[in-house]
Amino acid sequence: MARMTQTEIVSHMADKTGLTKAQTKEFFNTFSALAMKETKKSGEFSVPGLGKLVKTRRKARTGRNPATGAPLKIPAKTTVKFRVGKAMKDSVA
Repeated sequence: MARMTQTEIVSHMADKTGLTKAQTKEFFNTFSALAMKETKKSGEFSVPGLGKLVKTRRKARTGRNPATGAPLKIPAKTTVKFRVGKAMKDSVA
């Protein structure tokens, strides 16, 4: 089963909503920008019906170079995780 491409998603949503493909693509771009801004500012962003983006902090740790096996230090960093909502989990399972 192949996944939908961005073009297919935009076309599908444009057909379902009656908007043009350009308007639909602009909506997705604006929505993505809002999600990034709010996640950075408040630490989380909810997507109704799907779940939420959550900003998390990873601790510094020691890893290994896979080629040589030599230990190396991996610095601490901030990442984003997506937590799937209960309704989505229940609908897929």
